[in-house]
Amino acid sequence: MNTRANTWATWTTEGIFSGHGGVQTQEGDVLQGELTVHTTWSGGQASITVQYVGAEDWYTLQGSPLPAGDEETARSLHQAAVKTVQRGRGA
Repeated sequence: MNTRANTWATWTTEGIFSGHGGVQTQEGDVLQGELTVHTTWSGGQASITVQYVGAEDWYTLQGSPLPAGDEETARSLHQAAVKTVQRGRGA
């Protein structure tokens, strides 16, 4: 049995203020202000989305999904995404 296919994890960080210039999404929007970053790790990929705090719509962070062969790598990618949002500059 392939246990890797059944392995997944998620992380959510709320209340992140974007740096000047916000963050670019795959949908073509630039989000600025107070954001939530959410990462889902499944199937060897980390899918990273962002939303305005309190909103319903989620947007895919530009460059997502990213390869992540294990949970530790996916967690590190989540932390890197949080820092990217904080840095801003349309990253």
